[in-house]
Order: sequence, then structure tokens, then C-alpha cells
Amino acid sequence: MSNSNSKCREYTVYFLPVAEKELEKLPKQIKKQILEVIHSLKFPFQVPAIRMRNVKDTYRTKMGGYRIIYNIYNSEVIVVVIRIAHRKKAYR
Repeated sequence: MSNSNSKCREYTVYFLPVAEKELEKLPKQIKKQILEVIHSLKFPFQVPAIRMRNVKDTYRTKMGGYRIIYNIYNSEVIVVVIRIAHRKKAYR
């Protein structure tokens, strides 16, 4: 079985300012759980996620009722968290 190099490399995770603000507004327990998911994005191809349609290299993963939307930049080996929002508001 072949394993692609990008699948096992450790990525650096960054936040857009709007995502940081959304994270800070969350209740403490939910924030802790979401940070665990975000920490796992250091290995983005091991996180269960769905590629978003019509947006290049953009994915979403969930934690309870919340969605974490992020981009993967393979050439720079980084993940950028774009949004953290309740599923009712995440796609607006």
C-alpha cells in the first residue's frame, strides 16, 4: 500500500481573524472540544472532512453542532481555519 507524502506530513495551522473571534465567543467546553479538532488538523488528511463544492481546497469538519471550515495549502504545508460556527450559521 502506497502512502502519499502529503498524507503524513505535519501541517501548520493558522486562523483567519474572523475564525479567532468566533472561537473566543464560544462556551468554554465547546471551545475546548473544537480546539482538539483543530489540533488534529496538523494532519488534515486524517481528519474526517468533506470537500466543499465550488470552493478549491476548502473542507469542512464537524464537532457536535459546530462546523470548522478550512483551506489546505499543500505546497506551503499549512491549514487555514476560515470559520468556526454553529451549523445553522456556518454557510451564510
